[in-house]
Amino acid sequence: MLLFLDLLLRLVMALCTLWGALALGYRLPLARPGRALAVAGWLLLGGIWLWLFSRGARVAPLVGLAVQMLALLAWWRRLRPAADLDWAEDVAHLATGEVEGQRLTLHHVRNFDWQTRDRARVRWERRAYDLGALASVDLFVSGWGRPGIAHVLISFGFLDPESSAHDFVAFSVEVRRERHETFSEIGGFFKQYELAIIAADERDAIRLRSNVRGERVTLFRVLLAAADRRDLLLAMVEEANRLEAAPRFYHTITANCTTLIFGMMRQIIEGLPLDHRLLLSGLLPGYVHDHGGLVGGVSLGELKRLGDITARARLAHEAPDFSRRIREGVPGWL
Repeated sequence: MLLFLDLLLRLVMALCTLWGALALGYRLPLARPGRALAVAGWLLLGGIWLWLFSRGARVAPLVGLAVQMLALLAWWRRLRPAADLDWAEDVAHLATGEVEGQRLTLHHVRNFDWQTRDRARVRWERRAYDLGALASVDLFVSGWGRPGIAHVLISFGFLDPESSAHDFVAFSVEVRRERHETFSEIGGFFKQYELAIIAADERDAIRLRSNVRGERVTLFRVLLAAADRRDLLLAMVEEANRLEAAPRFYHTITANCTTLIFGMMRQIIEGLPLDHRLLLSGLLPGYVHDHGGLVGGVSLGELKRLGDITARARLAHEAPDFSRRIREGVPGWL
């Protein structure tokens, strides 16, 4: 028992040392040489406590590391998300909206024309939608070769009863990066980024992933009652408004493209259980399928095969009816 407790304490000390080093490395507001020096000092001090512990000392190394961690956590708790940094162009504005009767007005709908991963013709637009015409909800899953890892977007479709034409707006929960930053999954654990909810035209959000970044994009028609579709859309707008008013940090697990949407769905559909697939966004369609949220009578494998829109998106790159063409053959959109 004493041996187990000894090993457990060593493990806790090592994890505290590692966590502190990563926190300082990602969030200490110093230039890179200064951060490197601080991380080295932190690791050295943590190593000294571990060495003393291994030599038989108990009180001094445990108290020393506890004081070290308390000082770090006091600084950590004072970190606050920002609203006015020099943001990357694609997350310069957050979506906001308001409802008047049946009319939903969205501000800062992104409609970029992407030439490369980092360069686009910039357009931010104000768009209005008739909530009475809300006809569909789609789930887009965009992967880049990492098993279980993907980005999730929710697209809402509005049907014009006179022309039978659809208009779509896609919502994406993203990292709000500064202009000089690149995304890091590890940095997402350490308050490196703020959280963004972006509303975008599908010819922006989907083409960026399938046609420009070369990701594999799969589309699933989501089965929701009309009232639930409306509630989900309004919940998304409400969350976007809250985020604009009170910034939040992005978190790789607890505040990302899947967990935020799941939280909204849980308020609409009671009893949705927690599941490991909520942590692995690429597995989310399986969770939705198991709970009756996708087109029935078709296996999940077949839904994935028929819903792979990557090739169609590339062929329809310049097509004005891009959204219609990528849905050809997708179950529920036949």
